Amino acid sequence: MKTMIEHSVELLRSMFDAALSAAQPDQVVKHLPPPPKGRTIVVGAGKGAAAMARVVEGAWPGELSGLVVTRYGHSVPTERIEVVEAGHPMPDQDGLRAAQRILSLVDGAGEDDLVLALITGGGSALLTLPAAGISLEDTRAVSAELLHCGASIAEINVVRKHLSAIKGGRLGIAAAPAETVALLISDVPGDDPTVIASGPTVADPTTLADAREVLARYRIEVSEAIARHLNNTDNETPKRHDRRFSRSRTVLIATPRGSLDAAAQVATAAGITPVILGDAIQGHAEDIAAVQASLALEIAGDRNPGTDPRVLLSGGETSVAVMGSGRGGRNSHYLLALAIALNGHPDIHAIACDTDGIDGTEDNAGAMIGPKTLERAADLGLDPRAYLANNDAYTFFERLGGLVVTGPTLTNVNDFRAILIA
Repeated sequence: MKTMIEHSVELLRSMFDAALSAAQPDQVVKHLPPPPKGRTIVVGAGKGAAAMARVVEGAWPGELSGLVVTRYGHSVPTERIEVVEAGHPMPDQDGLRAAQRILSLVDGAGEDDLVLALITGGGSALLTLPAAGISLEDTRAVSAELLHCGASIAEINVVRKHLSAIKGGRLGIAAAPAETVALLISDVPGDDPTVIASGPTVADPTTLADAREVLARYRIEVSEAIARHLNNTDNETPKRHDRRFSRSRTVLIATPRGSLDAAAQVATAAGITPVILGDAIQGHAEDIAAVQASLALEIAGDRNPGTDPRVLLSGGETSVAVMGSGRGGRNSHYLLALAIALNGHPDIHAIACDTDGIDGTEDNAGAMIGPKTLERAADLGLDPRAYLANNDAYTFFERLGGLVVTGPTLTNVNDFRAILIA
């Protein structure tokens, strides 16, 4: 017979697997537009772009061609749509060349043509085409600062859009007068198409002033070229009144909420009451961990014998201000902070993972904790607070054997968190 701990671990993993299954790219088959009179040009970017391209190839009734760019290690075999791998989260030359080719592919599209854009999380870093006068090195430098300062994904993408020749609606402008249909897998809180992959096909509501404000807020110094670019009103991103967007539309095919609902169904089937806290939770990982630990402890303290177990489900994207030199992503960082706050409560287990299978830049999706996590750490001589301060949650959970490793999942609906009060 399985112990309660074994049962809890399996149940948490089953909920995470259900969340992943609900966001798989084969959902695009349900949302494909009819073939056009002219050509079908497929372009795309993101961690799930290659998998989406393969599904489109299998379902499309006519001719098509194109190119998508995905993260290194996230490619799948395709026949008619070329797949290029590039750097993420730091942009590189491979991403730059792929973005140039994508822009060239759509630039010659006519009124009878269809541009089918396959966009998933990660596309913003992968679509690396700096605006005129800005070098790739300039872009990499400001990207590194933004990724380490604790800025939200929306704040990061405001800056990215205003330093790019392809993001912030510019891909959509280049595709006009063709019809453009963007199929989106959302990885951002609120599922805003203008934020997902920095909105390459949609009008941008943010401004140059917004980008300057983000940089000032986090005290990020930029090169003269970037400063000059952000102060030139001629470099503003295209807005919604631009008629070239008149034949462009977006379709959300997978969202964080859909994945949380799938996990909730698994919980209900197991006799556990799911409580969805939200799919758009943002903030510093340690702050979110403190709030959710407090809620879990309150529920655990209020429960009477015989009360059904509960699971607290949440999505969104936390952030981490990197101060140390360790290894780890935002989900393992959150979970280590959660373990400290729970202080070994005997009835609580938890999992936190990134649905793309990569937590930060490591090889794990996230990690799991249970009532014995801190006790086992003490037995191994590990100080959880020291690991947290050094941003070294990966090493902490690696030593404990608590990492969750899935490999690339070929999708991305952001963070998945589940706290089981068993």
